[in-house]
Formats: sequence, structure tokens, C-alpha cells
Amino acid sequence: MPPELDTAPGKPTARLVIVTGSGRSGTSTAAGALKKLGLYVPQPEIDANDANPRGYFEPKWAVEFHKRVLGDAGVRTLDGRPGAWELMRATTAKPQFKAELKEWFATQLQGPQIVVKDPRTFWLRDLWVDVATELGVHTEWLTMLRHPAEVVGSRDMHYLKKADEQRRHSRETANIAGWVNVALTNEKASRGSQRAFAHYTTMITDWRAAMSDVARHLDLTYNADLSGGEHHEVDDFIDSSLRRAQLTWDDLDVPRTLRDIAETVWQGLDALSKEPDDAGAMAGLDAMREEYDQLYVHSSALVQDETSSAIEDARRQARRRATREAQQRLAAQQPQPAASIPRRIVRRIRAVRAGS
Repeated sequence: MPPELDTAPGKPTARLVIVTGSGRSGTSTAAGALKKLGLYVPQPEIDANDANPRGYFEPKWAVEFHKRVLGDAGVRTLDGRPGAWELMRATTAKPQFKAELKEWFATQLQGPQIVVKDPRTFWLRDLWVDVATELGVHTEWLTMLRHPAEVVGSRDMHYLKKADEQRRHSRETANIAGWVNVALTNEKASRGSQRAFAHYTTMITDWRAAMSDVARHLDLTYNADLSGGEHHEVDDFIDSSLRRAQLTWDDLDVPRTLRDIAETVWQGLDALSKEPDDAGAMAGLDAMREEYDQLYVHSSALVQDETSSAIEDARRQARRRATREAQQRLAAQQPQPAASIPRRIVRRIRAVRAGS
């Protein structure tokens, strides 16, 4: 049974820890460790599979809800567009989404410390904070960090196994751009909130140190004293061999300017893992936001002709498809020729006509 909630007047009934970060950055490892350390994960959870054999520790309802909201906004999980944040803000402001999330989350206040993990969650930051606040829940953020070269390498390993070289190189650049935009947006969204940043590599090599820092920054209470060396079930859960992708920039074919921006963003996030409100690190990340946005505008202009051509080609194909479908419908509505009508029906028609 979960611990009793603190219902004293004026005090939050629970703490909500939102675990986020780019996909393949250790968010499942962090959420699983938190669950085993006594935090409550809303049920039921997404099942484990080959990509995450030890489990995702993601609430099924929340994941499906996040997918629908992102779909409504036309935003992808690893979206590289600087304008994606504004699209999400407009979508999450819709009253029906707030009402739906509040109705579900109100049924999940089953412990004083609740963890919701999904790499998409930061896109819905305002929505989650508003709902939690109305329910008397204090929202905190744990962002998992993994070097962008490793993130992209891990994504390639799991999602592009059958892609050809050209496709893989194209996705490497797009995924690094998405990593930069998501990292910058995620960090900016959590400013002003209680937050922590943790490295995936530290989590799998010394989880006690990593989770102790998380507890210190987020004021969490665990079901064990991590300062001692007593065996804990997290020891059996974390497997360092799962870190199969250990790439560097030398293993990727991405534009140097984009690579330099990504590396600078990585260094800024590393500084925040030591001090979550480091003013110098945040100023550096803001500078990278401006530089990335400018690079995105220039890159879009560079491929404008190809993009316009692809759009026009898609429109032509759509028109041809619509024309074929219209012709097929028209043909289906035409009366059948006499030759295709059974002979007995023809004889009956002729007899009726002769009698008249």
C-alpha cells in the first residue's frame, strides 16, 4: 500500500516528478529506479519490448494522451522546428485537453510521490503544471542527459535497422537538429520549477550517486538509505550492458555548424546537472537558441526549391489519385450492358415488354 497523503491545509497533497529528456537518453532507467525506490507510477504501464527489455515505466493512458495532443498540434516527439513550441502552447490551451487530463490524473493521486515518464511530456508543460496545481500537486522535473551522438546512434540502432546509407545519414542530421531543439525547449520549459538533470552514464555506473543528487535537488524521500552499501533491487534492475550505442561525433556525418551547436548545448546541460539554476549555463543556452534558430531559417531557405518541388509533386499525385477514384466511382454507377445481364433476366424483360 502507498503511504498516506499529507492532507494538511495549504500543503500539496503530493509531488509529481515528470521524467523527461530525448528518447534513448535513459528516461526509462530513471523512472524504473524511482519506482523501485518507492515512487508511484500510474497504472497500467506500457509493456516491455525488444527496444526496452526491462520496461518503459510509462503510464499507458498518459502516453496515448500525449500522442493525441501532439498529433492535434502537428508536432513530432523529436521535432527540430523552432516554432513547434508555439504550436503546442496553442493546442494545450484547448479546454477539452485540460479537462481530460485533470479527470484522469485525479484518479492517480495514490501516493505522496508520483512519477510520470514520457519523453513527450515537456511539450505539454503548461497543461501538466496547471492541472497539477489545481489538484494541489507540486510539479518537479527530472531531465535525463545523454550525449547527442549516442542518442542518435541508439535511435539508428533501434529505428533504422533496415534503412539504406542515404536514409541513415539524412536522419542523423535531422535527429541531431531535433535533439538540439528538444534540449533547448525542454530546459527553457522547466525554468522556475524545482528541477534536476542527471547523466545516463552516471545512472548506470553509480546509480546511488545519481539518485542521491536527484533526491537532494527535488526533496524526494526513498525507501532506502543510499549512503550505505546495502543491496537494493535497483542493483538488479540497472544493467550497464544496455548501453550498446557509444558513438562520438567522428561516427556521424552531420554539418559542422550543427555539430558545434549541439556540443555547446551539451556542455550547458552538463553544467546544469551540477547546479540546475546556473545563470551562466542558461545564458549560454539562450545564445545557442538564437544561433540554432538562425541556422534553421538559413537551412530552410537553402532547400526551398526542393521543398516546393516536393510539395507540388505531392499535389499532382493527389490530384491524379482523386481523378482515378472519381472515374472508378462513376464507372460503378453506370448501368450494366445487356451482355453482362443473365439470359433468364433478359428473357423475362422481353416477355414483359411483349405483354404490354
